[in-house]
Amino acid sequence: MCAVRPDADVEPGTLLVAAPTLLDENFRRTVVYVIDHRRGEGTLGVVLNRPSEVPVNDVLPAWGDHVTEPQSLFVGGPVDQKTALCLAALRTGQDAASLKGVISVRGPVALVDLDADPETLTPKVKGLRVFAGYAGWDVDQLAGEIERGDWIVVPALPNDVLAAPDQDLWGRVLRRQGMPTALLATHPDDVRLN
Repeated sequence: MCAVRPDADVEPGTLLVAAPTLLDENFRRTVVYVIDHRRGEGTLGVVLNRPSEVPVNDVLPAWGDHVTEPQSLFVGGPVDQKTALCLAALRTGQDAASLKGVISVRGPVALVDLDADPETLTPKVKGLRVFAGYAGWDVDQLAGEIERGDWIVVPALPNDVLAAPDQDLWGRVLRRQGMPTALLATHPDDVRLN
């Protein structure tokens, strides 16, 4: 009989929510949106809740006026921070397969080619967010971290990729999971202050 892999529920469009016990500064209290997950190749995602102070306009001037507020780059993860990835939430009725310059991730969420023309694409999206760097795992690395209890795998909502930085996305995602997972949202940021 075959055992179920710890990463069996991970697929493009799911979230990896950092467990309260994950203290690595790169991922503490983060919510990672999975863009690609292939059991034989590894996993790629971006951290959704780490805005930077750098305006997108300073790095990608063509896209600066088109990205969702706060119009700053988000730190997508510790890997290759000179690489920019862009996610979009498509408007109702838009299909990524029929749009030039996007690749469907899941549902209305798509990966955007930053070499595409923003003027033709932006009317077809609800919002765009640009990430500097990404989170990446080698083959079986993520499965080991999930098994250790570092990550909670949950479904994403399309609006998660555009969540305002002043919202506690980490707590909000945990609370909507129901009991007992929702209780993790009440975990103090620093247990020494509890």
